[in-house]
Amino acid sequence: MMKSRRTPFLPKDSVTQSLALVALLVLGAIGVAGPSGLLAWGEHARLLEQREGEIAVLSAERDRIKNRVALLDPRHADPDLVGELLRSNLNVAHPDELVIPVQP
Repeated sequence: MMKSRRTPFLPKDSVTQSLALVALLVLGAIGVAGPSGLLAWGEHARLLEQREGEIAVLSAERDRIKNRVALLDPRHADPDLVGELLRSNLNVAHPDELVIPVQP
Protein backbone atom coordinates (compact mmCIF):
# COMPACT_ATOMS: atom_id res chain seq x y z
CA MET A 1 0.00 0.00 0.00
CA MET A 2 1.17 3.41 -0.94
CA LYS A 3 0.81 6.31 1.32
CA SER A 4 -0.37 9.48 -0.32
CA ARG A 5 1.85 12.38 0.29
CA ARG A 6 0.21 15.62 1.17
CA THR A 7 1.91 18.68 -0.04
CA PRO A 8 2.10 21.16 2.78
CA PHE A 9 0.37 24.50 2.30
CA LEU A 10 2.83 27.25 2.02
CA PRO A 11 1.88 30.59 3.54
CA LYS A 12 2.15 32.11 0.07
CA ASP A 13 -0.56 29.76 -1.27
CA SER A 14 -2.84 30.53 1.65
CA VAL A 15 -2.52 34.28 1.07
CA THR A 16 -3.18 33.86 -2.66
CA GLN A 17 -6.30 31.80 -2.03
CA SER A 18 -7.54 34.26 0.57
CA LEU A 19 -7.07 37.19 -1.81
CA ALA A 20 -8.87 35.30 -4.58
CA LEU A 21 -11.77 34.53 -2.23
CA VAL A 22 -11.99 38.17 -1.11
CA ALA A 23 -11.96 39.32 -4.74
CA LEU A 24 -14.78 36.91 -5.62
CA LEU A 25 -16.81 38.03 -2.61
CA VAL A 26 -16.35 41.70 -3.53
CA LEU A 27 -17.42 41.04 -7.12
CA GLY A 28 -20.43 39.08 -5.89
CA ALA A 29 -21.43 41.89 -3.52
CA ILE A 30 -21.14 44.45 -6.30
CA GLY A 31 -23.23 42.20 -8.56
CA VAL A 32 -26.00 42.03 -5.97
CA ALA A 33 -25.94 45.42 -4.26
CA GLY A 34 -24.04 47.61 -6.73
CA PRO A 35 -25.45 50.49 -8.79
CA SER A 36 -26.47 48.13 -11.59
CA GLY A 37 -26.91 45.00 -9.47
CA LEU A 38 -29.91 42.86 -8.69
CA LEU A 39 -31.24 45.12 -5.93
CA ALA A 40 -31.14 48.19 -8.20
CA TRP A 41 -33.37 46.63 -10.87
CA GLY A 42 -36.58 47.55 -9.04
CA GLU A 43 -35.52 51.17 -8.74
CA HIS A 44 -34.52 51.29 -12.39
CA ALA A 45 -37.88 49.79 -13.43
CA ARG A 46 -39.75 52.39 -11.33
CA LEU A 47 -37.72 55.24 -12.83
CA LEU A 48 -38.28 53.88 -16.34
CA GLU A 49 -42.04 53.77 -15.80
CA GLN A 50 -42.04 57.31 -14.38
CA ARG A 51 -40.01 58.68 -17.28
CA GLU A 52 -42.21 56.92 -19.84
CA GLY A 53 -45.17 58.73 -18.26
CA GLU A 54 -43.32 62.04 -18.52
CA ILE A 55 -42.52 61.30 -22.17
CA ALA A 56 -46.19 60.63 -22.89
CA VAL A 57 -47.21 63.96 -21.30
CA LEU A 58 -44.50 65.87 -23.16
CA SER A 59 -45.38 64.19 -26.47
CA ALA A 60 -49.02 65.23 -26.08
CA GLU A 61 -47.92 68.81 -25.31
CA ARG A 62 -45.59 68.79 -28.33
CA ASP A 63 -48.40 67.56 -30.59
CA ARG A 64 -50.73 70.28 -29.26
CA ILE A 65 -48.12 72.99 -29.93
CA LYS A 66 -47.31 71.53 -33.35
CA ASN A 67 -51.02 71.71 -34.27
CA ARG A 68 -51.26 75.31 -33.08
CA VAL A 69 -48.19 76.27 -35.13
CA ALA A 70 -49.72 74.61 -38.19
CA LEU A 71 -52.92 76.62 -37.64
CA LEU A 72 -50.89 79.85 -37.53
CA ASP A 73 -48.98 79.18 -40.76
CA PRO A 74 -49.00 82.50 -42.70
CA ARG A 75 -49.87 80.76 -45.99
CA HIS A 76 -53.16 79.38 -44.67
CA ALA A 77 -53.85 80.65 -41.16
CA ASP A 78 -57.03 79.65 -39.34
CA PRO A 79 -59.15 82.84 -39.20
CA ASP A 80 -60.80 81.90 -35.90
CA LEU A 81 -57.46 81.38 -34.16
CA VAL A 82 -56.03 84.59 -35.63
CA GLY A 83 -59.06 86.54 -34.44
CA GLU A 84 -58.82 85.00 -30.98
CA LEU A 85 -55.13 85.88 -30.69
CA LEU A 86 -55.71 89.46 -31.89
CA ARG A 87 -58.47 90.01 -29.37
CA SER A 88 -56.56 88.53 -26.43
CA ASN A 89 -53.08 89.94 -27.13
CA LEU A 90 -53.87 93.36 -28.64
CA ASN A 91 -57.19 94.12 -26.92
CA VAL A 92 -58.92 94.86 -30.22
CA ALA A 93 -62.50 94.22 -31.28
CA HIS A 94 -64.69 94.78 -34.33
CA PRO A 95 -66.80 97.95 -34.30
CA ASP A 96 -70.01 95.93 -34.00
CA GLU A 97 -68.80 93.88 -31.00
CA LEU A 98 -69.62 94.65 -27.40
CA VAL A 99 -66.88 94.04 -24.82
CA ILE A 100 -68.08 92.95 -21.40
CA PRO A 101 -65.31 92.97 -18.77
CA VAL A 102 -65.35 90.06 -16.35
CA GLN A 103 -63.96 90.47 -12.86
CA PRO A 104 -61.58 87.64 -11.89
